[in-house]
Amino acid sequence: MQIREIIRVLENIAPPVYQENYDNSGLLTGNADWECTGVLCTLDTLEATVKEAKEKNCNLIVSHHPIIFSGIKKLNGKNYVERTVIDAIKNDIAIYAIHTNLDNVHLGVNKKIADKLGLINQQILSPKNNLLSKLITYVPSANAEAVRLSLFNAGAGHIGNYAECSFSSEGKGTFKPEENTNPFIGEQGKRAIVDEEKIEVIFPNYLQPVLVDALKKSHPYEEPAFDIISLNNVYENIGSGIIGELADEETEEDFLKKIKATFGTPSIRHTQLLNKKVKRVAVCGGAGSFLIKNAIGTKADFYITSDVKYHEFFDADNHLIIADIGHWESEQFTIELLFDILVAKFPTFAVLKSALCTNPVKYFS
Repeated sequence: MQIREIIRVLENIAPPVYQENYDNSGLLTGNADWECTGVLCTLDTLEATVKEAKEKNCNLIVSHHPIIFSGIKKLNGKNYVERTVIDAIKNDIAIYAIHTNLDNVHLGVNKKIADKLGLINQQILSPKNNLLSKLITYVPSANAEAVRLSLFNAGAGHIGNYAECSFSSEGKGTFKPEENTNPFIGEQGKRAIVDEEKIEVIFPNYLQPVLVDALKKSHPYEEPAFDIISLNNVYENIGSGIIGELADEETEEDFLKKIKATFGTPSIRHTQLLNKKVKRVAVCGGAGSFLIKNAIGTKADFYITSDVKYHEFFDADNHLIIADIGHWESEQFTIELLFDILVAKFPTFAVLKSALCTNPVKYFS
């Protein structure tokens, strides 16, 4: 199996187009055409990770955090980033990073955190907009279902948890085939009037080339008419963080104990307790202080994240409790997430979880 086949599965779950503009997800070293000997899933790629991959005969590392994040101007081995990249290249090990695009999809990092906490009724905390378009086309009634099915198979028609969503209306289409045409219906030089269906489907913007290709291949006309309209709708499946609910209310102290046990963190930095029951919980793996206002706006009782600065704790303002559990602690289950995605698709292939703890933060007690 080629490395590109594994990448294709990952990018079907978390398309690279959904990474933030500051990010550097994708294939960082190696070649997608290489035959894959095994996959090592990790949170961070370090020198020790490359050594582990080599020892376990894995020539592909799938990492959440990109080892190459900002620009590299030299490869002299003077820091851990350069040494890691050099080791990977020397040993023909490919590194693929799947970072904020995996954060931003509803089946990604934050859902894994929410699932670990047992949250129900999960929704994206801060969904993004301007990611959707609508395709409208006109098809002879007898061919409408075939075209509609082709568009669905190409990825159109998803709204929330519903698939194969479309709208159709009937009407009359007219056209006159001119010279050098081979019309499916009608004759050259004569205007045809045809019973047609107008089909409308919504799709993610990045799928436009795929959808247009599917339309042209399935449509009976030589030159099918279609419109593509950009939408400002919020895309509920793409965005930052997750908001959900506990099945049963808990005290603040009991919930803090649950967080501590679930994430194995030796300490939790948090704002003052409010002496209220905990029901609604927002989460964001990694540095999530930018979502504090969103968590407040959705009436969350708790917001679990990491890398919160001193002054940002004041933003809780007695509306909710902010719990900073540590960056590594919040995202550690991403390894399990990546493993589960790949094993589900390649059950007999060598997919392994890294045994290393890459957390650079230590606690003294």
